[in-house]
Amino acid sequence: MACISDLAFKYAEQLAKDLELFAQHAGRKSVNMEDVILSAHRNEHLAASLRSFCNDLKAKEPRSERKRKKGSRKEDKAGPSVLQILDP
Repeated sequence: MACISDLAFKYAEQLAKDLELFAQHAGRKSVNMEDVILSAHRNEHLAASLRSFCNDLKAKEPRSERKRKKGSRKEDKAGPSVLQILDP
C-alpha cells in the first residue's frame, strides 16, 4: 500500500511541475484549465472529459462576470483612437 501512495504522490508532484511550466511558457503566473487539459493529452478519454467539464463550466458562467481582456477597458476609457483636425 505504501508503494501505491508513493507513486501517486510522485505523479501528483510531477503533474504540478508540468502545470507550472505550461503556465510559465504561456507567460502566466497561474495555472488555468487549458494547462490541465494539456497535461492530459496522453490520455484521450481524460482529456475529452476535462474539455467537456470545462465547457460545462463556461456555459454555466454568466456572461457579465467573465473577465475582460486587459486591453478592452483601456480602449473604452480612452475614447476614440483617431482624432481628426479640420482646417477652418
